[in-house]
Amino acid sequence: MGLLEGKVALITGAARGIGKAIALKFASEGADIAFTDLVIDAVAEETVREVEAFGHKVKAYASDASDFEASQATVSEVVSEFGRIDVLVNNAGITRDGLVMRMSEAQWDTVIAVNMKSAFNYMHAVVPVMARQRGGSIINMSSIAGQMGNPGQVNYAATKAGLIAMAQSVAKEMGARGIRANAIAPGFIISDMTAALPEKVREEYIAQIPLKRGGTTEEVAKVALFLASDLSSYVSGQVIPVNGALYC
Repeated sequence: MGLLEGKVALITGAARGIGKAIALKFASEGADIAFTDLVIDAVAEETVREVEAFGHKVKAYASDASDFEASQATVSEVVSEFGRIDVLVNNAGITRDGLVMRMSEAQWDTVIAVNMKSAFNYMHAVVPVMARQRGGSIINMSSIAGQMGNPGQVNYAATKAGLIAMAQSVAKEMGARGIRANAIAPGFIISDMTAALPEKVREEYIAQIPLKRGGTTEEVAKVALFLASDLSSYVSGQVIPVNGALYC
């Protein structure tokens, strides 16, 4: 029996990258999977097929996580379709990089809305469901940037720090209802986002990492599995770095 047998997980922004890796890892351990993305395109449909291969229920939802009403509606649809939500992973995120003195208001507002407001939207909708169930696990996907900052990413770093504080606050608010909330802070992870960086920049990052390599989405997904499962039944309000000792 898998670690998440009989559980239902809702993952935002999971058509690709870390979100997809988490969906696949959870499904391999017995969970039914609901996931969102801005649009359900061929990439998202392929993710559905890969999750289905584990023999568990899966459905993809087109949803703008930064939209409060759309998020509420999506959670209602998931509960109607799956009957419950045991795990919420707030993974939706974007970057709009720029030095603070050159960053536009639109760059700031868009990243705040997609990365941080989306987590509020989904927690606001999911927490009552978990409270009725007397249990659940919320996982916010933060970043090393939210712990140590990063030049050119004042907006992104602010959201990722905010996701840590949000998880800690919800852990204190909802612990009595059996709801745990934690954050994961990945470092340099090999993904589409980091692949877009110039090769010299990638090499400079890796040179600073004591393990001398980038992490994989699978390695992040393993930590998410730990936090989603009963293996972490007394872990709440924490931030777990996955960064090869780049920041500690």
